[in-house]
Amino acid sequence: MEYEAVIGLETHVQLKTKSKMWCGCANAFGAAPNSNVCPVCLGMPGVLPVANGEALKLTVLTGYLLNCSIPSHAKFDRKNYFYPDVAKNYQVTQYDKPSTANGYVEFEFEGGISRVRITRAHLEEDVGKNIHFDRFSGVDFNRAGVPLLEIVSEPDLTSPEQAYEYLNALKDILLYGGVSDCDMEKGMVRCDVNVSVRPKGQKELGKKIEIKNMNSFSGARRALEYEIPRQIETLTNGGQLFQETRRWDDVAGITEVMRSKEMAHDYRYFPEPDLMPFEPTEPWLAEVSGRVVELPLAKKQRFMTDYQLPAGDAQSFVWDRPLGEYFEALAKRSKNPKTVANWVINNLRAKMTEANETLVSEQAAMGIEPEDQQKFSFSDLKFKPEGILELVGLVESGKISSKIAQDVFVEMFQSGESPEIIVQKKGLAQVSDTGAIEKFCDDAIAANPNSAADFRAGKVAALNFLKGQVMKLSKGKANPNLIGEMLEKKLKE
Repeated sequence: MEYEAVIGLETHVQLKTKSKMWCGCANAFGAAPNSNVCPVCLGMPGVLPVANGEALKLTVLTGYLLNCSIPSHAKFDRKNYFYPDVAKNYQVTQYDKPSTANGYVEFEFEGGISRVRITRAHLEEDVGKNIHFDRFSGVDFNRAGVPLLEIVSEPDLTSPEQAYEYLNALKDILLYGGVSDCDMEKGMVRCDVNVSVRPKGQKELGKKIEIKNMNSFSGARRALEYEIPRQIETLTNGGQLFQETRRWDDVAGITEVMRSKEMAHDYRYFPEPDLMPFEPTEPWLAEVSGRVVELPLAKKQRFMTDYQLPAGDAQSFVWDRPLGEYFEALAKRSKNPKTVANWVINNLRAKMTEANETLVSEQAAMGIEPEDQQKFSFSDLKFKPEGILELVGLVESGKISSKIAQDVFVEMFQSGESPEIIVQKKGLAQVSDTGAIEKFCDDAIAANPNSAADFRAGKVAALNFLKGQVMKLSKGKANPNLIGEMLEKKLKE
């Protein structure tokens, strides 16, 4: 029997707020254990929560970015369970009335566009972090109470690779929207996987198994690559699968049973009595919708359509948002956006990377810690953006060759002078005088009679060698189009 996988993902994302969800403690990574805490996030008796307004806005903003509907009425609930990292013995979350529902994410996959439905994106609080030592364990409650968004997908995914691409697309959307920094090394994004298998063609879902403890998207992919064959093998051999929670052992590359899967009634949900229901007003929603940004996929498609860029160039500008904004500001004023894109990607980005490495190295030598170091940015560029347009114009008009333009760009980057001034000062203007070029061609043919004979014998490649010799004689200034025409004419006479 042939089986197929059915995958749904629960992605937990820490929101980009300055303070925690219910109190004024800092939402900051890296502080000394239990230093960003207060009676509220430590669950002391008698304390009362106050909702973080920015967290509510970021939740609804996420709903807009994920094409969700925004209900007029949402509420918070208590999810009761006991773990050492939950100081109150319950977690404040949203159960049956979330702030967003029924959306979707679209992303590129296997040459097409995949769509995964979003069940809900609900707001809750994060828990503390267990730290295990040789003979005892401790809990750091700095993370407890940090606003956390749980984005639940429908079981629309069918393969580990598709799940991986979905997670990356979701991360890009959240980064673009300014919802979260999505730093996985700091635990800002975590993922739980729900996976089952069923005979191909069967509509009924198999036993859902949840996998936890994945701290990277590649880890989620690897866990699925292990778990799906494990389930299929169990059924093929006549075994049974049970609804359960398993943990992913990234070192061993296997999943292991943690516990039987809890049901909703096990958590004894009930409405949070200390928090009013959330009912957003029209002016409030209008303010949040004003923060909606163009999504990465839409931006890539627009760049390809509006500026005739190949997919690779457009994707480069999506991944590097400041670079894309810099390019678009120039592209809107250029008759040849593709050429501008080449200069921005191949030349400007390379020089900026080089300058940043130098700057970082200098700061490190001064003893400045990495988190305090300045990065080289567009505001540090010495030349005006118009310089690139001017440089493209000089090449297109034939005033300088593309080879000379490379040298001009380096000088422009270092000095900040305009390309036109650099060309004038250094006498780099392209030679288009037919008399001068004819002399260079005669000298090249005379110095390389074998290559001339090869071309006359039908070896076309010999012409390129002779062109190179003419360029050497002219120190790169001769017009390459005129060189080719004149060499062919002379060699055929």
